[in-house]
Amino acid sequence: MHPHGSIVAILFGLVILWVVFLDAFETVVLPRRVTRQFKLTAWFYRRTWIPWKKVAGHIPEGTRRQSFLGYFGPLSLIMLLAFWATSLIFGFALLQYGLGGHEQLGSEHTTFARILYASGETFFTLGYGDIVPTSGSARFLSVLEAGMGFAFLGVVIGYIPVVYQSFSRREIQISMLDARAGSPPTAAELLVRLAGTTDDPAIEQTVLDEVLRDWERWAAELLESQLSYPVLTFFRSQHSNQSWVGALTTMLDVTSLVLAGIEGVHPGQARLTFAMARHAAVDLAQVVNARYDPTAPERLTDETFKTLQETLSAAGLKLRAGTEARQKLDRLRSMYEPYVHSTGKNLMLPVPPWKHPQKVRDNWQAGPWDRAIQAKGLAILGQKPQGTPVVGIEDHF
Repeated sequence: MHPHGSIVAILFGLVILWVVFLDAFETVVLPRRVTRQFKLTAWFYRRTWIPWKKVAGHIPEGTRRQSFLGYFGPLSLIMLLAFWATSLIFGFALLQYGLGGHEQLGSEHTTFARILYASGETFFTLGYGDIVPTSGSARFLSVLEAGMGFAFLGVVIGYIPVVYQSFSRREIQISMLDARAGSPPTAAELLVRLAGTTDDPAIEQTVLDEVLRDWERWAAELLESQLSYPVLTFFRSQHSNQSWVGALTTMLDVTSLVLAGIEGVHPGQARLTFAMARHAAVDLAQVVNARYDPTAPERLTDETFKTLQETLSAAGLKLRAGTEARQKLDRLRSMYEPYVHSTGKNLMLPVPPWKHPQKVRDNWQAGPWDRAIQAKGLAILGQKPQGTPVVGIEDHF
């Protein structure tokens, strides 16, 4: 081989190994966000998510599309590990090819393809021995690569369980939101249901503060886990009408209403929860490479706001009247709505409304046998089935 070719192969091999090792360290070991312009993992997810998203766009909206999108997170995690392994094998092969000093059984001519095969064989510690390094540098490199293969296996064993543990902690709180705020959750439903937990027509301050304190911690854990493990942003919830974007938006909506002014409700804890949730919304929008969308639809029109006021008033919750309160609410909304909208658009996750236009069934109220059970019960009573009614939580307790 020409000496210039050897130098070029060695240099390219060193660059590949450095980039992959640095990226793996920053993704798996380093517990903070990297602000460098180019990051291999971020590039990998952008290049794989875009075609996946385009394919999903051809699937009708609903459970089937969300199920297809749900495969991307776990599958991309496996693909990333395979991408790292392939890159390392290729990088070590370039170094071995540049250094030379190999013997093959039968004294056949050593080509780069065979060196690449030997590199993969060494990385995964197969040890067939059909291609043997003969020089000291080649032997050292083979031992180093075999050690990296063991380290890579350790990364796989340790990395995947940590990611799934973080996902599980995130989803527990989201699942609990189902009975508290509906499916999908809304700010109006959460406040109305909290108001119904006591005999007092207004929300008991301690109950609201406890709920908001839990969600302040959830937002902090969401921010920490998804900055450390960006792949979690692509992991979807168990139900198609639930998501981390929806839960985060709901908490921001609730705290915005409290901060804008609800009679008899102190905004102390709401201020802390809003700050933490807004921090998470802004930083995680950058993680998914979201872009500002000036054409985003208006979430809180005058008609929706009037309906929201009436709904809360019926539950004993009076929003502060006057243009000043509405202007303050609009200022608070402008601090987070562009971020959650762009994040949801990028991930194909719907942002929940402030209030459902009509009553909807919670996830816990639905079941595969409901229609059959209802039909059987009506038959016993001698009545004809009239369809499955949409009921609220108060109809069950």
